[in-house]
Amino acid sequence: MTTALTRPRRLDTEMFGRLTGLHPEMVRRWVALGLLDVTWDSAGRMWFAPSQVAVVARLQRLRAGFTLNYAALGLVADLLDRIAALEAASYRSRNRPKEGSPWTRIG
Repeated sequence: MTTALTRPRRLDTEMFGRLTGLHPEMVRRWVALGLLDVTWDSAGRMWFAPSQVAVVARLQRLRAGFTLNYAALGLVADLLDRIAALEAASYRSRNRPKEGSPWTRIG
């Protein structure tokens, strides 16, 4: 038995499926739908970044919570990402110090 001392930088389809609980064929379908980001090697094998495990968890929560079909999952996830970016930009602009105000002032 061997034990990895570090996390792998990329996951193959089988390992990714084990970590996410998805059948490898379902993983391939999600890639085809554009729900997951994947890189391809010269032999045509798919490789996933470890961050994609969290993407699958989010998509599974969305699918279970809102009973969305697979095509709608991508749209909803993109819209939620846009909302988060807009909220972050709005927060940054609200909390930027006014010109001429001391930087130590709160509120």
